[in-house]
Amino acid sequence: MKKKNTLLFLVSGLFIAAMLLAACQPAPVVEEAPAVEEEVEEVVVEEVVMEPVTFQVFYPVAVDAPIAAILNGYIEDFQAEYPYITVEPVFSGGYPDVQTAVQTTIDGGGEPPALTVLLATALYDLINADYIAPLDDYVAGMEDSEAYIADFLPAFMENSHYDGKLWSIPFQRSAVVMYYNADMFADAGLVSPTSWESWAEAAQALTTTDGDTTNWGLQFPSGWPYWLFQPLAIGAGQNILKDDCAVVFDDPAVIEAVQFYMDLSAVYGAMPAGVQAVWGTATTDFASGMTAMIVHSSGSLTGILEQADFEVGVMPIPGKEEGTYASVPGGGNFYIMKGAPQEKQDAAWKFVEFLSRPGYVADYSINTGYVAARASAYDAETMKTYAADIPQALDTRDALQFAGTELSIQNLGQVRGIFHDYLQRAYSGDMTAAEAMAAAQSEAEAAMADYCE
Repeated sequence: MKKKNTLLFLVSGLFIAAMLLAACQPAPVVEEAPAVEEEVEEVVVEEVVMEPVTFQVFYPVAVDAPIAAILNGYIEDFQAEYPYITVEPVFSGGYPDVQTAVQTTIDGGGEPPALTVLLATALYDLINADYIAPLDDYVAGMEDSEAYIADFLPAFMENSHYDGKLWSIPFQRSAVVMYYNADMFADAGLVSPTSWESWAEAAQALTTTDGDTTNWGLQFPSGWPYWLFQPLAIGAGQNILKDDCAVVFDDPAVIEAVQFYMDLSAVYGAMPAGVQAVWGTATTDFASGMTAMIVHSSGSLTGILEQADFEVGVMPIPGKEEGTYASVPGGGNFYIMKGAPQEKQDAAWKFVEFLSRPGYVADYSINTGYVAARASAYDAETMKTYAADIPQALDTRDALQFAGTELSIQNLGQVRGIFHDYLQRAYSGDMTAAEAMAAAQSEAEAAMADYCE
């Protein structure tokens, strides 16, 4: 028993010694696998910094509405959305004044404004002078390009296209309408006229004289006569042009329309005789009750409504035959000027696109009386509310259903000047209507000859 225990003690001692010897040996070195470096692509987001750009817009303000204040408000909105663009408006009297200012700048070697609002009918003259740039590429870059163009009222797009290109965007658009004092009509037992005859008779009945003061039944401005005259010709059955190379000033229906204008004073005693250079005062005379009717621009609606304390009627121009009416579109479009630096043209287009949003189109119509150029503007809640309160806003739009084409012709400036000259000679009694229109036709054809070969 003692022997066995000794052996067990010896074995245990040897085991413990082996374990201690192993513990004193250095630990084996285990090589770690090399770390795998992940290639992480660093994404650098570059902040787009737009270069500041300033451009001018030449804008006419010759209507009875606070155009300058309205446009300045839109400019503030635009610059808040595009802080790197500064818009400098330059306001002039009327469309001819704006076009003269542009031409004077270019002829003098200066840089033209990047953007202008000029008559839609100035298209051919502007193209022939190489003043304007086509807009097709800008529109093509829009997500809704086709819908954008299709939304403009057709009557306002007639003068925007030429030679397969788009040259302008309608904005400050109007129609020739007649404003009448509905209270005066009601007091006299009259209804709104439905023909030349009933129109002349109503104007005659509403003309009153008190001493040296005459309150006319009708004022029909003719200091810049072609536009307001056109509905008379259309109402007689023949517009004064057929296409961009053909006028028909000497057509019997046109001559008859000239004669009717003259007869309103000479035969009916219903309006002042001769040329009526009263464009700027006619709206005030009407709103103050000094005249019962005026032929004027729909663009004067807001100013008239603000001044008048009676019910204002708005309608298209009565035609010759019973139940016929006429009007003609008018006003200005946006044009981008070719001579401006490209970055200014690009900025100008952003402004055009901004202002032609339906909400701004509706707002401009509400605040000026100009006809909203886009159909979708009439779906805006602001416009619906306004039209419910001011139904005349829809009357101005609806007059366009009776509209013919506004005079837009090759060499427009000269041809229009010829027509103005002879039309006023007839109005003044210096020539008969037939003589004046024959002379106008002959000279107009000669003026277009070089452009219409």
